[in-house]
Amino acid sequence: MAQLKDRDQTRRKRAPASAAPGRRKSCYFCKEKVEEVDYKNYNQLRRYVSEKGKIRSRRITGACRRHQRQVAVAVKRAREMALLPYVSDSR
Repeated sequence: MAQLKDRDQTRRKRAPASAAPGRRKSCYFCKEKVEEVDYKNYNQLRRYVSEKGKIRSRRITGACRRHQRQVAVAVKRAREMALLPYVSDSR
């Protein structure tokens, strides 16, 4: 029984020492009062796509849940219309 308690205590995750409590990034679309994210505005969507072509997460972009979903759909539509690439050219 004592061994189980020791194992459970070692499995608990600790906050990394470098993680400083700071302000969350605010959603760009909420600040600008954007209702729908437009897939045709590919210059704006490039901010939400990494160099390798992956859609960046909310944690990185600072977008709210609603707008992050819209960004993901807009990026996929822009890729389908060949406005954004699926992957980067560099290797």
